[in-house]
Amino acid sequence: MENTENYLECERNRVYYTLIAIAGFFGAYTFLLRGKVFCNAQTGNLVLLGLAIGQAEWETAAYYLFPISAYMAGAFISELLPNPVKYHLKIRWDTLLIAVEMATVLVLGLVPESAPVQISQVAVNFIASMQYNTFRQAEGTPMATTFATNHIRQVGVGLAKEIQHFRKKDKKHREKWGKHCMMVVYFLLGVVFGTVACNIYSGKAIWITLLPFLIVLIDFLNEDLHAEEEKMRQKPHGH
Repeated sequence: MENTENYLECERNRVYYTLIAIAGFFGAYTFLLRGKVFCNAQTGNLVLLGLAIGQAEWETAAYYLFPISAYMAGAFISELLPNPVKYHLKIRWDTLLIAVEMATVLVLGLVPESAPVQISQVAVNFIASMQYNTFRQAEGTPMATTFATNHIRQVGVGLAKEIQHFRKKDKKHREKWGKHCMMVVYFLLGVVFGTVACNIYSGKAIWITLLPFLIVLIDFLNEDLHAEEEKMRQKPHGH
């Protein structure tokens, strides 16, 4: 088994499982209540932008530039802020980001159903991008906490390795395979729970994600201010 003592709290598997479950919830929220789109990634928006340009629908093309730009801005900001934050505050950027996401969720729950869906879409695009760019490896394994495409691919890869190593003693692939399987399961659970919650509570359902966010925030604050205070300058793996 791999020695996990050198990993920061923000790299723990449990944190990634929690964040991808929240991402699944966000997927249900934006699709059911905010324009039938998925805001956790931008491949779809880029395809729609290309279609609009190809059909000379310039207003439509301009529309898709907003979520793409919001996603790009999230990556830009989350790349610049980590060092200034850890040198000027007593907490890490990862901790501050969770607080920012909670504040965004709190505001989104106040947005009325009659408001333009673009408000919620752009906000989710922005925080999803920052989260994706910030949380990169779970205890040494590259991970995405906002969408499941790569995890599904890795489940297939792991299954192939299971067959290849069927008669061999080397089963090291199973730990990584298991992580990706869990990421897919937690994402799906987030979607299911989000669907039920949105059907019951409508737009305010997003406030439910404040609870898992709060658990992560308290955990991070405790580590930053106590257990990991001497590791404040240590970068998470993958950065």
